[in-house]
Amino acid sequence: MKHRWHWHSLVMLLLLQSCGDSTGLEDDSGVASVRFTTADPVTLRQGDVAQYAAEAVGAFGVVVANAEMIWSVEPQNGGFVSDEGHFVGYSGTPLVIATAGTHADTLQVTITARNLSGTFSIVGQGEVLDRITSDLWVHGNAAYTGTWGQRTTAAGTLIGNTLNTWDISVPGAPALVDFLMVDAGTINDVKVSEDGTLGVITHEGSASGNGITLLDLTDPLAPTPIVHFTTTLESGVHNAWIDGTHVYLAVNGTNSQAGLRILNVADPADPTIVADFYGGSSSLHDVYVRDGLAFLSHWNAGLIILDVGNGMAGGSPANPVEVSRLATQGGQTHNAWYWPAGGYVFVGEEDFNTPGIMHVVDVSDISNPREVATFAVPGTTPHNFWMDETAEILYLSWYSNGIRALDVSGQLLGALDRQGREIAGFLYAQAAGAQFPSINWAPQFHNGLLYLSDMNTGLWILQPNF
Repeated sequence: MKHRWHWHSLVMLLLLQSCGDSTGLEDDSGVASVRFTTADPVTLRQGDVAQYAAEAVGAFGVVVANAEMIWSVEPQNGGFVSDEGHFVGYSGTPLVIATAGTHADTLQVTITARNLSGTFSIVGQGEVLDRITSDLWVHGNAAYTGTWGQRTTAAGTLIGNTLNTWDISVPGAPALVDFLMVDAGTINDVKVSEDGTLGVITHEGSASGNGITLLDLTDPLAPTPIVHFTTTLESGVHNAWIDGTHVYLAVNGTNSQAGLRILNVADPADPTIVADFYGGSSSLHDVYVRDGLAFLSHWNAGLIILDVGNGMAGGSPANPVEVSRLATQGGQTHNAWYWPAGGYVFVGEEDFNTPGIMHVVDVSDISNPREVATFAVPGTTPHNFWMDETAEILYLSWYSNGIRALDVSGQLLGALDRQGREIAGFLYAQAAGAQFPSINWAPQFHNGLLYLSDMNTGLWILQPNF
């Protein structure tokens, strides 16, 4: 029996055979196959990011330029791939899949260990057991710790109305040399100017109008009150930041009477309010100022970035102008650390019901912030952060999970806690056999050492060994 071929069937077969990978049938979108075109490596260290690319091809080998490419990973715990084909590996030998229409191509990737390790060692401790310790600031040979709420011991109940000053000239033996009592139920925050001459502490739960107290630090080991300023701050001030001749304040409340206040403190004895800002909803929890930009941790309103002198939007301290905002996943935006060289903001989510996480926001285009990565630790929630930017290590206080050290080098993408990026975690109080367990409030990296304020036990000084 003879086989009869129609002439155009023979031509079609010859054309398909000449098209390499493009031997499938076109789907409704005109795609017959998908093929990877990437030159990036297929063996990656945990946490390193590769840019993969693929193209959709029609039945005649012509690239389908407008085809939508969908990226995925199998198994899902093997890594993460963005909508643009940026892939980060977690473990194993996952498949990266590029899909267009009903066709797909796969690329097998081998993930090797990041192999980071390190430890902390305890250098010194300044014990505080009569009050709960709050925020921390270190400058020169002085460290300052606030106090919070109330604590009941055998000696009685004491409230958070005291600023403790420590001489840390010998880090192995920090000495409590001064304590300043003010009218407050909580000194939630303490900050010091860059030149070390001016300090600010915040008042909450005060009987006389809350507000702030500005401090003369001519003698850094004996802070002297300059003025207790309360105007429009009566609802309480939760956090503060000093930048040049201005103090930025997070005022308690959830309406336009709260939010950000900016004070001119060129004459610290006579501060004046020069501007205010409210994000439109929720409370302002924290403010961080750097390079003429104010980063507002505005709880469920998200991270709000203001020009307060950078110039990109014509703003100034007296005229803050919103540049952008982003509501991070999960809300409850508590704190932020801006890293200009890396192009990231590290944002803390303080969620006590379902333990919070750290969110990484890409601000390489600061007018269009994007959340790109997260870091989570089982258990409780994070609090404050500090970064050793030279070493590209982020230190995160994590309440009863102690202190964590995280490698944030390179491009950040996906779940950082699955990438072998945690260098060390430390429950310092348990390691020292202290009476109470670690509850870390704040870290600060200073002169090669890590200073911590602990709610239960006061001041700790650690040596990072990495």
